[in-house]
Amino acid sequence: MNHDSLYVIIPAYNESDTITAVIDEWYKVVENTNNNNSRLVVINDGSKDNTLQILQKAATTRPQLTVLDKPNGGHGSTVLYGYEYALKHNADFIFQTDSDGQTLASEFSQLWNQRHNFDVQFGFRKKREDGAARWVVTKTLRMIIYSIFHTWVTDANTPYRLMRADVLREAIKYVPLNYNLPNVILSVYFIKFHFKYRFVRITFRPRQGGVNSINIKSISKIGTNALSDFYNIKKHIDRNEPYNEY
Repeated sequence: MNHDSLYVIIPAYNESDTITAVIDEWYKVVENTNNNNSRLVVINDGSKDNTLQILQKAATTRPQLTVLDKPNGGHGSTVLYGYEYALKHNADFIFQTDSDGQTLASEFSQLWNQRHNFDVQFGFRKKREDGAARWVVTKTLRMIIYSIFHTWVTDANTPYRLMRADVLREAIKYVPLNYNLPNVILSVYFIKFHFKYRFVRITFRPRQGGVNSINIKSISKIGTNALSDFYNIKKHIDRNEPYNEY
């Protein structure tokens, strides 16, 4: 039986408190694909603590754990870095989540078992346990996306998404290099152009440790820049002018 390969992409920045538990959870997911080409890919985004050292030690006993290290560039550029790596290494399916322990590996099977029925599956954070400010951001982002792209996206930036690699390869062309909100643009693209998708309700816990690098000030800055970025990206999508090729 031919088993599909899965690349689980996890960006990490100063996550020494949580990274071991996150690795233990998601490595089992990769092993359960029964494909030696599947990988858990954790990208250290220039952490200032000992996250990288913990990852490197963990990799010595986990052959399907790949640790990548890069200078700090932010969450978005690190996610893109991971996607590019997975595409270059011929993954069949690519899944992305975060390293703060807010999502559950135990809920992944509901996506994996339906992988051949959808191009992309999103985890929908119906209830966020990480603060009212983040809930407001999610709601506001939804309205901004609708006003600019004329596309309704239930949870555009959810860090819980399973994508067919061939579909991601096409969509990622419309994301600017090192862009800070790649998952938002990918969500818009998948839904706007009627790829087969679904949203599945997931648990979203409080951060399990460490310090959140995103605060109200940084959210406001990202939001202000996002408006002009979205208009520019929309022009590229409407004109079928990709930013890059993969």
